[in-house]
Amino acid sequence: MAVRIRLQRMGAKGRPFFRIVVADSRGKRDGAFLENIGYFDPVAEPAKIELKVDRAVAWLDKGAIPSESVRNILHKKNVLGAPQSEAE
Repeated sequence: MAVRIRLQRMGAKGRPFFRIVVADSRGKRDGAFLENIGYFDPVAEPAKIELKVDRAVAWLDKGAIPSESVRNILHKKNVLGAPQSEAE
């Protein structure tokens, strides 16, 4: 089973709120997930990010692949280190 760390959209129309979840990559965006490891609220000023860093690291060590959006969040929280550019 291919596992990804990705965002699951919640919230009302025009007021998005995202959970950061670990899910099977073949599942739907808002479908079943294995574990909820945090949330991202882009509407708040400044944007709120809450992340269980220990659980994120554990899933990354097991081979979970983060989506582009989650990779950016993990960089902001210093879980993955410095971001790498596309040219490298």
